[in-house]
Amino acid sequence: MSEPAFPADCPDAEAAVPAELAQDVEFVPEPILPEPVRQRITALAAAVLPGLPADEIPVALRRVARFAPNRRARLGGREIAAQLTSDPLFRQRISGRIVTEAGDLGAAVVAGMAPAAADPVEVAALAYLTRPEGWRDLIEGAGEAVRAEADSAAVASQIREAEQRAVRAEHDRTVAKVEADKLRDELARVREELGALREEARTTAKALRETQVAQKRASDLLATEKGRASRIAADHDAEVRRLKARLAEAEALAATGKQSAKDARAADDARLWLLVETIGQAASGLRRELALGPSEKLPADFVADAAADRPGSPERSRARAQDTDDPGRLDQLLALPRAHLIVDGYNVTKRGFAEMSLEQQRKRLITGLGGIAAQTGDEVTVVFDGAERVHGLPPTPRGVRVLFSRKGDTADELVRQLVRAEPAGRPIVVISSDREVADGVRRHGAYPMGADSLLRRLARS
Repeated sequence: MSEPAFPADCPDAEAAVPAELAQDVEFVPEPILPEPVRQRITALAAAVLPGLPADEIPVALRRVARFAPNRRARLGGREIAAQLTSDPLFRQRISGRIVTEAGDLGAAVVAGMAPAAADPVEVAALAYLTRPEGWRDLIEGAGEAVRAEADSAAVASQIREAEQRAVRAEHDRTVAKVEADKLRDELARVREELGALREEARTTAKALRETQVAQKRASDLLATEKGRASRIAADHDAEVRRLKARLAEAEALAATGKQSAKDARAADDARLWLLVETIGQAASGLRRELALGPSEKLPADFVADAAADRPGSPERSRARAQDTDDPGRLDQLLALPRAHLIVDGYNVTKRGFAEMSLEQQRKRLITGLGGIAAQTGDEVTVVFDGAERVHGLPPTPRGVRVLFSRKGDTADELVRQLVRAEPAGRPIVVISSDREVADGVRRHGAYPMGADSLLRRLARS
């Protein structure tokens, strides 16, 4: 798990400035910490975290405080770093305990001094937690010391390699010298071999010189690459700053656009409210001007009083309709507002359940229409021929008007009168498989539907 970061652009960094100084002190972002300093800060905070009283430990770190010492900084480092950045009070409590444990070094750092013999990483970590005067300079000095140590280590490594090569070369010279001494002792016997060994010694010396030259070239190349890396890092930092500035501009433009859209929508809502309010007041004024009040009787009630007999008091409701034999189309029509469903009673019952008696037919149809009226809340009127005497009529369901034609009239004529009595534009659905009835009511703007559509609708209920 990677060590936590203490970013300079942390969103909670500004919250760390005391409220009483927020108006007088310009906010300065958190410094970018070197990696060793960042790790040391996390380790120090993790070590003293369990020693804080339970009510002084932030809620986000109470689980971390229960970790084992060797796991606390590794697993909870991110939460500790975030709390140190965003919670000055928590950082103050932690730093007090850390400075106490650090002894003379902690006291010196609090006083704004950095002992020359002290570890710069330890000094920077204590300075970040205690925030004495000049603490940013201490952190910057620690970063320079860390970088200097890294450069020194690289140079020392190169020096060790050169020394190793020199030792090997010296060893080669020693071996050559020993061999030369042996050859001198055998000069009389092996003169030719001595010359070859001398040539080999010269070759070895040349290789050593070439090795030294190559080492110098490598050192020069390393210095060049370090310069290039520094320039690239500087260019990268400049590009990051430029992109951050562009991001801030884009965020400002987005916020401005959102506010403009919000203002435009508020203006549209105000205009719409004013229009609806004006229409409502105009309708109210027109109703007062015409002295219109709620009607106690519907058009079908006037036809029933004038041209039909009905066994009981009428019930008013609403219905919906259309004009095909498909029960789905009938459902669509029943969805129209203030619709009136008119049913040619015997035309439907004799088609759907002719095997029953007339009494049973009427009872079954009226009961089914009661269910439709209850489901839709529409006005429903069923008309029967009144030539024969009616016996055993069931109680009329709520929302269903039951009418019988008077002597000398037929149910078809009563259906047409009901249609003609309705105002133009009101949805009227007439259920009858009689072609003459269908054509007649269609001319008056009604929706004729076949008896099968109602029968299938009743069977589905």
